[in-house]
Amino acid sequence: MNWLWDKITGGLTHVKDFLLAYGPFGLFGIALLDSALIPLPGGTDVVMVLLTIQHPSWMLIYAAAATAGSVVGCVILYYISRKAGRHALKRFSEAKQARVKRLIDRYDVLSVLVASILPPPFPFKLFVISSGVFGLNIVRFAIAITVGRAFRFLLEGYLAVHYGDQADDVFKQYFPWIGLGLAALIILIFVWRKLWGKRTGKSEGMRDNEGMRDEG
Repeated sequence: MNWLWDKITGGLTHVKDFLLAYGPFGLFGIALLDSALIPLPGGTDVVMVLLTIQHPSWMLIYAAAATAGSVVGCVILYYISRKAGRHALKRFSEAKQARVKRLIDRYDVLSVLVASILPPPFPFKLFVISSGVFGLNIVRFAIAITVGRAFRFLLEGYLAVHYGDQADDVFKQYFPWIGLGLAALIILIFVWRKLWGKRTGKSEGMRDNEGMRDEG
């Protein structure tokens, strides 16, 4: 079976190399395929960095193309998962499935936003498939993917512009920590808003009760 896997991988590499020649349009296609069903060797991140190093002035265009392709690919996978996602979930362990379901139930699209920022080997596709299976709102799902992927690709573009050929090494060294830090910040903001909302609700309830006593 190894020879078959090598042949498939080689074919996917040729697809990526073919699309690479078309600049931002090719990057869009690579991001779409990589996010939807077909994980391409090296993925969108490597292509984003490579193209930006070659044409730094096009960084924003590349980031926009990569983000758009990733969002379209994730939406395609989302709709496929609504029909056949439970079968796809069997590729993952029951423990991972249960953990992701708990995160989605508790944090809703926030969990998808955080997952879309974090780099491999974080199981991002498991969050996309689970979102389709459990019927997460498609509009909020797409917005979360857009925000998370835009941040990720803009950061990669920034590193490519400022560090050139060393950008890939810098990305591998620091991006996991940046991603985890941002994820922690998003979660803290979410928790703070929840606590603040409860506190505000209690304060309003106390004022209403006092007003009713005064009227009585």
